[in-house]
Amino acid sequence: MPPIPRTLGPGPARGPDRDVRDADFSYVGPDTSRAAEDAVIRRGAELFGDLAIPVEIRNEARVHVGCAVRFGVPAPPFRDCRDAIDHVAAVCCCYGVRTTGGGALEVCASHGYTDLFGLVVRPHPRLAPREVHETRTTRRPAEWPQLTVLRWEHPSPDRG
Repeated sequence: MPPIPRTLGPGPARGPDRDVRDADFSYVGPDTSRAAEDAVIRRGAELFGDLAIPVEIRNEARVHVGCAVRFGVPAPPFRDCRDAIDHVAAVCCCYGVRTTGGGALEVCASHGYTDLFGLVVRPHPRLAPREVHETRTTRRPAEWPQLTVLRWEHPSPDRG
């Protein structure tokens, strides 16, 4: 597999050798068991083992199982990857790319690209609570000094 090209965007060029921790791959599968997800993860490790960064693969259909434990709130199952993307904890991270049946790329950016290309980390309180935003954004300014991290200013959502 060829090396991952550097990503050009606002600020300096980035690549897997600098500030990129991992690549996330998501799917929605009918078997929501841990064993089925582990089988996909193992297959992904074979396919992506030569990449310079780790690849994290998750079945979004089972993410809700851990939400009560991880975030302290229950969550309904995601309907599809687009639904999962719209639950990510920061607006700038609510995007994804997939290939269509014909091989074309389809982009999902449920909140647009303003925050992504403006280097703004804005909390998205749809699922993750304030503590998740604050924990994740504590390290980001040191890693990416050109970021603007916005404070949580949302009332706690009703997740009852």
